[in-house]
Amino acid sequence: MEGITEVRWHGRGGQGTVTAAKIFAETATFKGKYVQAFPEYGPERMGAPLKVYNRISIKPLYMHCQVHHPNIVVVVDPSLLKSVDVTEGVSDDDPIYMINTHLPPSKMREKLKIKGGKVFTVDATKISLEAFGRPIPNTPMLGALAKVTDLIDTESLIKDIKTTFGKKFTQDIIDANIEAIKRAQEEVCEG
Repeated sequence: MEGITEVRWHGRGGQGTVTAAKIFAETATFKGKYVQAFPEYGPERMGAPLKVYNRISIKPLYMHCQVHHPNIVVVVDPSLLKSVDVTEGVSDDDPIYMINTHLPPSKMREKLKIKGGKVFTVDATKISLEAFGRPIPNTPMLGALAKVTDLIDTESLIKDIKTTFGKKFTQDIIDANIEAIKRAQEEVCEG
């Protein structure tokens, strides 16, 4: 699947994972990419585990199925690492892991037995709590992804956040999310 980047997100209902994947896709369109963003729910309730998928391509996308061999894995809720194999099916082509945790990337690499690829960590939950008082780590995770991939850029991400969040949130909440994005970019670690 040359020219296609596939992303698999692991989160729980209520953490903004579905919203993050949609914003990630929308922001990639600013770079002229073709995109998909779609969730896979188990029981639809607050706190239930879920997966969300993105496909980003330089050509039109005709495949509409789950992502089985992601190039990028985003773990929004680190408690899922106890019950979900987030490394399952990951592409051998220099994968990227972005994990919401206070632990350093070397510990996550060891814990998940990751041999190749790049592992990044950012304490997105802490950032969200400090920025806007709620454990909704989606925007810090987006900020970290913008920093470590070339799929989206920060300027476009902030523009999209202002548009998307502007329809339903106050300016204070929008500003706090932008602050969380920028802070995550400063605090993301690679190992």
